[in-house]
Amino acid sequence: MKFAYRRATCVSGAVSVCAALPAAATALKAVLPQFSNLLGTVYRCGNLNFTCDGNSVISPVGNRVTVFDLKNNKSNTLPLATRYNIKCVGLSPDGRLAIIVDEGGDALLVSLVCRSVLHHFHFKGAVHSVSFSPDGRKFVVTKGNIAQVYHAPGRKREFNAFVLDKTYFGPYDETTCIDWTDDSRCFAVGSRDMSTWVFGAERWDNLIYYALGGHKDAIVACFFEASSLDLYTLSQDGALCVWQCDTLPEGLRLKAPTGWKADLLQREEEQEEEEGAESETTIRGKATPAAEEQQGKVKYSRVAKYFFNKEGDFNNLTAAAYHKKVHLLVTGFASGIFHLHELPEFNLIHSLSISDQRVASVAINSSGDWIAFGCSGLGQLLVWEWQSESYVLKQQGHFNSMVSLAYSPDGQYIVTGGDDGKVKVWNSLSGFCFVTFTEHSSGVTGVTFTTTGYVIVTSSMDGTVRAFDLHRYRNFRTFTSPRPTQFSCVAVDSSGEIVSAGAQDSFEVFIWSMQTGRLLDVLSGHEGPISGLCFNPMKSVLASASWDRTVHLWDMADSWRTTETLALTSDALAVTFRPDGAELAVATLNSQITFWDPENAVQTGSIEGRHDLKTGRKELDKITAKHSAKGKAFTTLCYSADGQSILAGGMSKFVCIYHVREQILRKKFEISCNLSLDAMEEFLNRRKMTEFGNLALIDQDAAEEGGVAIPLPSVKKGDMSSRHFKPEIRVTSLRFSPTGRCWAATTTEGLLIYSLDAQMLFDPFELDTSVTPVRIRAALRQRDFTRAILLAFRLNERKLLQETLEAVPWDEIEVISSSLPDLYVEKVLEFLASSFEVSHHLEFYLIWTQKLLMVHGQKLKSRVGTLLPAVQFLQKSIQRHLDDVSKLCDWNRYNLQYALAVSKQRGLKRPSEPLGSEEEAGASEDDDDDSLHLLGGGPGHADAPLA
Repeated sequence: MKFAYRRATCVSGAVSVCAALPAAATALKAVLPQFSNLLGTVYRCGNLNFTCDGNSVISPVGNRVTVFDLKNNKSNTLPLATRYNIKCVGLSPDGRLAIIVDEGGDALLVSLVCRSVLHHFHFKGAVHSVSFSPDGRKFVVTKGNIAQVYHAPGRKREFNAFVLDKTYFGPYDETTCIDWTDDSRCFAVGSRDMSTWVFGAERWDNLIYYALGGHKDAIVACFFEASSLDLYTLSQDGALCVWQCDTLPEGLRLKAPTGWKADLLQREEEQEEEEGAESETTIRGKATPAAEEQQGKVKYSRVAKYFFNKEGDFNNLTAAAYHKKVHLLVTGFASGIFHLHELPEFNLIHSLSISDQRVASVAINSSGDWIAFGCSGLGQLLVWEWQSESYVLKQQGHFNSMVSLAYSPDGQYIVTGGDDGKVKVWNSLSGFCFVTFTEHSSGVTGVTFTTTGYVIVTSSMDGTVRAFDLHRYRNFRTFTSPRPTQFSCVAVDSSGEIVSAGAQDSFEVFIWSMQTGRLLDVLSGHEGPISGLCFNPMKSVLASASWDRTVHLWDMADSWRTTETLALTSDALAVTFRPDGAELAVATLNSQITFWDPENAVQTGSIEGRHDLKTGRKELDKITAKHSAKGKAFTTLCYSADGQSILAGGMSKFVCIYHVREQILRKKFEISCNLSLDAMEEFLNRRKMTEFGNLALIDQDAAEEGGVAIPLPSVKKGDMSSRHFKPEIRVTSLRFSPTGRCWAATTTEGLLIYSLDAQMLFDPFELDTSVTPVRIRAALRQRDFTRAILLAFRLNERKLLQETLEAVPWDEIEVISSSLPDLYVEKVLEFLASSFEVSHHLEFYLIWTQKLLMVHGQKLKSRVGTLLPAVQFLQKSIQRHLDDVSKLCDWNRYNLQYALAVSKQRGLKRPSEPLGSEEEAGASEDDDDDSLHLLGGGPGHADAPLA
């Protein structure tokens, strides 16, 4: 894979201008990948939202937002990030805009249509909740003990998108929740002082504010009834109060203007009388003082109070949602139990448990069929269909941090291992985890795929190395050592027959047979813990790195003897081979990356990475970030698919890409800007330094819902040892996709994927002034298809490439393929692989692929190293279509068999049955038609992934 500088998309008319700059065209060799998706973490904190159509869930994940498309079985992370963890998300009624507010009070106005940030705003304080009015004209923000109403941004261009309308005071403690009436005339705000306040969004004469009590704990949620001012309030102790209002929403009266506004209104009335106005508005007559005295103020009365079934001391009500059309109330509790009630009768529908952690957020979609639950303790996101009592979506990330990852040979799957002992397999296309293995009893230290792509091998601190089968989803091999030991890394050779693992305590390398599961040999020679293992992709040579400042090369074909020992200047932390096996890279403790020739055991180069790490300063560090970087190093290495670049990451928020031959830094990727993580800032905030010490030592957030409490064992209440901590940012593993289109990193935030496929860029190839879209289309009209294809690939505009290739008749593809130069065959294959992802012309592109490989197959074998990423990318795309089409065919085949069996049974019964009337015969024919209608219901309604 090649890299170069980014450049804006060039329109067709400007091609000649770009072509006049050969230096610039030469510089545009290729493109740097950008953030594509976030996997491995599905929910952290904040509130969940359903989109307007009810088919997608918007979930805050740390300082990012992920949209889970439940209908199309995909997840996508928006390309934006806040400075701190997201606290609340407000969605506009039309679903076009979203307001995202983080813990620091910074807000982003985001367009969900174009997936971009429209406006930045700071609310000058911590915001608890934000909610749009149903008409979309205003939104309410609660912060501290006040509620602020802003004018919602419109569709016209505005200098300031957020304009403050009013500020409402009333509660004495922090506000917790908001709800609007259906007509957007009033809104209610709940507070921790056990009161609920109803405010008028306009200057109503008979309703300015109204305070409701009756609870003995903090208010969790409040909901208006549909087309009414009647209110439901829920408190943390599990109490529900039903409030009835004596006034309809239409009974609210506008307040008469006073002062200069009244004078101005009177002048306008006199002017209208002089001009002979036909009628006067009736609203002004209603606003007279006499009418105000006749009609009283709005009053509320409590008509009922209900209590939820409490189980234990900690079963507090933590989240609630109400669907006004179907009158469905969903409540979540701290014990992981949720209830479904029908209001206002308070009839219990369901009472189920989804986990043993507190339910942090609840949301109901527009139709009232699906309910989304978020559990921040486990990082769990569930979507439940309550009528059928089945899961639509069940996803959970690693409970602790991820440690390692590996790509499947075709790049379609990613396997991750975590400190929680779980092994998860993710689909790189959909972003969902579809299987979780929990056989390990301790933290997983290494994961890898075999060359077939259907076997996963993992190592763990529990003293076992396990092999998992992706066909039957089971652990079919367990490798152990003669005496218990902790394995720190694992590797499998290119044939998939030899499994090796490095020990952390006995300093040995163990070799097993995949077929028999027997221990073949124990390789001794290291004098320190084994930190990394890697097999040569082309030869049966194993490289083992250790803390004893050496890398040993073991020959698997010659009695596992040591062929070479590479002496290093510091402890080895990671080792990896180049994809062609001709080079070896080692990361050491002194922040260096050294390159070796494994054949001659000669060092070919080194990179000093100390200045590129640029680590941040922790809150409790005694030294500055500049000096703390001296003790940091790269802990993971990975070559790019073409072997020209190497990725390095470690105890830092940066991932560095180096050019191997030139040994220079190409690009630094900042994996996170989330200040809620530790070691992110270069300088400490001096306001946190007091005469008594650092304020970070005081656990101010331990009791809040965002704090992470670590209690003593067997202590449920009154634990004085619970403390709050911030996870430290780090990169634990890096892997490049075999397709060469993307790379992935396991970090504190989750599994980050950077891809080349998520952007529109101008990237020409050997461009000159003679290459223009006009000449390409002229060649197509002249049926000179070979020349048109060559010109199109030199210009490298995707739409023009698609137009050119699809203009070739299918019976001439073989002739055109044989006339293409070898240099362009690789580019055509890459384009075909990317077209399989989006195009519906499956057979046409398959013919192109077949003819190219058949004609140029012998010539391509000499360049197998450079063509391997393109071929694997092609294999990944074709394999995905094969899976989809095979499922579709199986579904249709089974339904046809079922329809034939049903019709055959009815055909056997009919001769013995008496002949009935014409209506009965018509009914039987309709029944047969209904049985055939089953053919249309299957593949479009795929099952949701479970993990």
